[in-house]
Amino acid sequence: MFLLLCNEAAGGDWHQALYAAASVELLHNFSLVHDDIQDDSSIRHSRPTVWRVWGRPNAINAGDLLFALSYAALNRLDEAGVPPETIMAIWRVFNQTNLELTRGQHLDMRFEGQSNVTVDEYISMISGKSAALLSACAQIGALIATGDYDRSLPYAQFALNMGIAFQIRDDILGIWGEEAVIGKSAATDILSKKKSLPVLYGLQQSQQLVDIYSKDELNEADVQAAVELLDSIDAKQFAMEKEQLYYDRALQSLDQADPQGQAGQWLRQFVAVLFRRNY
Repeated sequence: MFLLLCNEAAGGDWHQALYAAASVELLHNFSLVHDDIQDDSSIRHSRPTVWRVWGRPNAINAGDLLFALSYAALNRLDEAGVPPETIMAIWRVFNQTNLELTRGQHLDMRFEGQSNVTVDEYISMISGKSAALLSACAQIGALIATGDYDRSLPYAQFALNMGIAFQIRDDILGIWGEEAVIGKSAATDILSKKKSLPVLYGLQQSQQLVDIYSKDELNEADVQAAVELLDSIDAKQFAMEKEQLYYDRALQSLDQADPQGQAGQWLRQFVAVLFRRNY
C-alpha cells in the first residue's frame, strides 16, 4: 500500500505499480519467515510461526520460494507498460535492498552476543532492516511514476528516515508505553534484555545498568531498577531527540519530493498518524 501511495503521489497510475507492490510484499514475507527461524521465534502476530508449524527445513524452503516469487513478480513490470530503462533502475534498487536487509539481519543477530554496541551501530542496523524496505517501496513507486532516478531519491530518503524514526518510537514505547496502546507489557523489552536505543544509551552511561544486563535472567525488580536508572540519566529524552531528528529529516525529504493530489495528502496524513502513538 505504501508503494502504491507513493506511486500515485508522484503522479503515476497505481495500477501500473501492482506487480512491484506484490514483489515487495513477497520479499517482506520472505524476510519474516527466515528471521523467525534465525531468531528462534515461535510466535508472530499471536500465531505460530511457519517453522513452528511445518518445521525448519520446510520453512526455509517456503522462504526461498517467497524470495523467488518476489523476483518473478518484479519481472512482469513490462506487462504493465513500464519502460525497460525504468525496470533496470528498479532492479538496481531492489537488489541493493536485498543486500541491506541481509546486512541488517546479520547485525541484529551479531548484536545479541556483542557486549558493546554503540548508538551509531544500532542506527546502522535498523537502517538495514524495515527502514530499507520502506525506502525501496517509496523509491520504486516514484520510479514507476516518473521514470527519473534522481526524482525518486527524495522519496527514498523520506521513507528511510521515517523507518528509522518509527523504530526509535517503538523502542521508547517498549519501555515507557502504555500497555493498552502498545499491546504488550512495557516490561517485555527489558525482561528480554533487548538492546533498544534507550538501553544502549543507558549502558554507555551507567555501570549499574551494565550489571543488571549482565545477569542470566531478569526479574520484575530488575526491570523496575533498570527503568529507574534509565530515567535518572534521561535516556527517554535522548531517544525522543533522536526520533525527532529523523522525523524532521523525513519531513524535509517529503517536502523535497513534493507529493501531489489526494495521494500526497494521504501520504502526509499517514506519517502524522504513524507517529501519534502515545508514550
